[in-house]
This record gives sequence, C-alpha cells and structure tokens, in this order.
Amino acid sequence: MKQIIKTPLITEKNTALSETGVYVFEVDMTASKPEIKKAVETGFSVKVQGVRTVICRNDLKYTKFGLSKIRKWKKAFVKLADGQKLSLFEGA
Repeated sequence: MKQIIKTPLITEKNTALSETGVYVFEVDMTASKPEIKKAVETGFSVKVQGVRTVICRNDLKYTKFGLSKIRKWKKAFVKLADGQKLSLFEGA
C-alpha cells in the first residue's frame, strides 16, 4: 500500500492559509483527490470540505557541477469544514 500523505508543508504562506482552514501537504504523485480526502479524514479525524492539487514541475538549476534536475512533486491544499483544526500545524 502506498503512503498517500508524505509530509506537511509548513511555510509562512501556508501558515497564513491555515488560519482560514486550508492546510497544505506533499502527497504521492499518483494519489487522486478522493484518496487524499480519505487519508486526511482517517489520519487526523477531521471532516474535509474540499481538496485542490498542484503538480510542481521539474526545473533545471545551475550549480557549480553543471545542470541538475529538480524533482517533480505534487502538493494538495486541503480545506477543512468550519470549526475543524489540525494540531499538527499549530505553533510549537
């Protein structure tokens, strides 16, 4: 069985989004929106209102060793129902 949610993405922009009930995760490239919704609902015991996904494309980067390829990955914006929160994203 594949692991659908790889890691939460905690950045300054994503922290601002979490105040509105939207949380951002790095997910498996082959995961669909219903699979992501089910994984978040069962993993965190919350009610998901909607899921949006974005595929971050490969990029070429110049380094001192020449060109290197940056990997391709997928992130999901998960909107929770009103009144729901994830303690994972709350301050530490």
